[in-house]
Amino acid sequence: MPGELSAACLRGINLAGAEFGTRSGTHGQDYIFPADETIGYFAAKGFNAVRLPFRWERLQPRLSGAFDPAELNRLVDAVDRLRGAGLAVVLDPHNYAYYDDGRIGSPEVPVEAFADFWRRLAAEFKDDSGIYFGLMNEPHDVAAADWLTAVNAAISAIRGAGAGNLVYVPGTAWTGAHSWEADRPGGANGAVMLGVVDPTRNYAYEVHQYLDEDFSGTHASCEGADAAVAALQRFTAWLRQHNERGFLGEFGAPATPVCLAGLTRMVAVIRAAPDVWTGWTYWAAGEWWPETEPLNIQPTASGDRPQLKALQLESAGAESRGRSCPALEGG
Repeated sequence: MPGELSAACLRGINLAGAEFGTRSGTHGQDYIFPADETIGYFAAKGFNAVRLPFRWERLQPRLSGAFDPAELNRLVDAVDRLRGAGLAVVLDPHNYAYYDDGRIGSPEVPVEAFADFWRRLAAEFKDDSGIYFGLMNEPHDVAAADWLTAVNAAISAIRGAGAGNLVYVPGTAWTGAHSWEADRPGGANGAVMLGVVDPTRNYAYEVHQYLDEDFSGTHASCEGADAAVAALQRFTAWLRQHNERGFLGEFGAPATPVCLAGLTRMVAVIRAAPDVWTGWTYWAAGEWWPETEPLNIQPTASGDRPQLKALQLESAGAESRGRSCPALEGG
């Protein structure tokens, strides 16, 4: 409920739709926020959190300018309805470190504009500890050192706005768990991103991990299932080594036996390490996903999708009753 931190680690779902379309798209035609029916369905299935993607340009039509009142009202309304259903919310500007065609840190989108965005957004949601701030979805085409500068500017702005909310910090290169420690021009996420500066130390590192051959989540197969599980195990070790916390913001797979087994194994890795993992949010659901989308777990006329059973929500919920999530409370 509003103002209260969930006792359990996050078992969440990405409810996509508000990030769809172009910045000039019309609400209800080109993009949509989750409906009450969808929210109620996933809450009843044992999910306790929602990662809520939305588009930066629609909320803030001009860099460093005021938020669009109508879009802000839609975002606040969606968050209020999610919180009213007992769900924690991860706010997710789903922009890949871009604003229109300009990358954060470029002359077109200076770091200061990114910090301004988060200062304004933090001020809107700072009074609810059950709302978490996902700084940015899957930054790419930016060196880790440059991305760290943007991260620290955003965190400084958030804390300057008086917000103590937990901040989820992604790395660059799509923030893949499998490549977290891989060296690359500009440095490895696993080395450079240790430079996060937060006076409250209330942050965790967000990674994504898919199970297909190139870990992109774009193929209807899971050749990379073993490697995905191993990547989460390595990331768990990295978190413990550096006394840090993590969050699996996206993972998902089609409903084949190999894929479903892979999902169960990935969830098991996280469930076994509540000292360092704050939880996970599956990708994805939402009213506008086509039924043919392999990773989609929005229910159909036939009922639940097979992936729900693979996520082992019932056993995870029973396990968490009466016990806290040390990582989630570790700020």
